[in-house]
Amino acid sequence: MALGDLGKRINSALVGVIKEVRDVVETTTEVTRENIVEGLRAVKDVAAQVSSMAQDAVSGAIQAGSQAGAEVSSAAKGAVAGVIQGVSEVTTVTADVVSDTVRAAMKATREVGSDVSKTAQSAAEGVVSASKTVGLSLREATYSIARGAIQGARETGSDLASIAKHTMEGSVKGTQEIGGDVMQAIESLSRGLIRGAAEVRGDLASVARSAVEGAIDGARSVRLKAEDAASAAATGAIEAAREVSESAAAAVTKAVSETISGIKVVLKTPVKKGKKRR
Repeated sequence: MALGDLGKRINSALVGVIKEVRDVVETTTEVTRENIVEGLRAVKDVAAQVSSMAQDAVSGAIQAGSQAGAEVSSAAKGAVAGVIQGVSEVTTVTADVVSDTVRAAMKATREVGSDVSKTAQSAAEGVVSASKTVGLSLREATYSIARGAIQGARETGSDLASIAKHTMEGSVKGTQEIGGDVMQAIESLSRGLIRGAAEVRGDLASVARSAVEGAIDGARSVRLKAEDAASAAATGAIEAAREVSESAAAAVTKAVSETISGIKVVLKTPVKKGKKRR
């Protein structure tokens, strides 16, 4: 993707300094935040420009990380967090801004030949870490991350199941870091992954199982109870699948109602049809 003026400014500002700093995430976050604030304040119609500028900013930062020989996933985490923080200083951070930013990070990563799954994980962590300070609810953030990750997977030709697993792991870690409700985040993200997969005609059962795997691995990494994480992920997936169709719900239920990663998955409550929720 050819960079616009904002992406070029961020790229230029970062290439020279990333090699010299110890904390790539922090530096990328601050440079991206400062530049997107300046860029948004210079346009007349912020609402019409915010998503495209967010995508340009993330692309510029990730290209800079790659050019400087830094860990691309670290640059992605910082870029995504910087965009969310910067946008919040000028306008409202919407679900579309979050989804588009995650998608852009994944596409830019593929373009520089790096690991898209690792970027999905880091981007999820970056959004969640920024959400606490920008007035974005954890439920809204994780649901939007999921939709963006699935769309990004389809656009980059990545494996949906792998992206689902890594996105879940990043969200769990990010939520734990900000002291958020990890089980709520898991359930909401799982719901978003299934809804997103349905929109791109993906294999819902495979995505659901991978979401549970990611929840289990994520919970273990932050020393939370893996059984609770598995239950939250499975419940969210089945609830979302019921909103798609009865056959989808049956396939997802079968996929998650067994032992996964050494954990016997037990649903938190009986899943019923009802009002859609995130």
